[in-house]
Amino acid sequence: MSLHPFLRAAMFGAAVFSLTACGGSMGRMFGGPSDVELVRAAAQRNNDAEYEMRAQQDDLVRTGVRDNGSSFWDLFNKSDDPNTKVEVNKYIWNASLDILSFLPVETVDPFTGVIVTGYGVPPGGGQAYRATIYVQDPALDARSLKLSLQTRGGASVSRDTQRAVEDAILTRARQLRIRDSKL
Repeated sequence: MSLHPFLRAAMFGAAVFSLTACGGSMGRMFGGPSDVELVRAAAQRNNDAEYEMRAQQDDLVRTGVRDNGSSFWDLFNKSDDPNTKVEVNKYIWNASLDILSFLPVETVDPFTGVIVTGYGVPPGGGQAYRATIYVQDPALDARSLKLSLQTRGGASVSRDTQRAVEDAILTRARQLRIRDSKL
């Protein structure tokens, strides 16, 4: 039994079309890329785009335009970079606030270690003073404390007065540390 040539060509075309639709690409049948080649090309474009994006982010981080994804909580993590550490001696900090408690606090910044007070008169004194305290190191050491005292007229106080206040702060800081070590 012989099929009509037109019917035979139609069946052959239907078989080729159904096989092509099941597992291959119509483009490959007509000389275009296969599905695998198309997927590989798309993956390569994706990889290239991701590489470019990372390179741009690295450039922004390197130039300081954008941070590297750090957050507020990273300040409290231990790291070797002094630009991200917050290290202020807590005993000197608390002793400064304790000794100069008669001065009204205007600005407190524990991240930079700066305390700025307003004018106040010490107990039993007649002169009003203003103080700026800078705690710059985590060590309980005289080098960690920088103190500036001024009178209401803006003049600096005598070196002896300033040294007496610094000594009082450092003495109180040592007392606080000793008290904590006994706990």
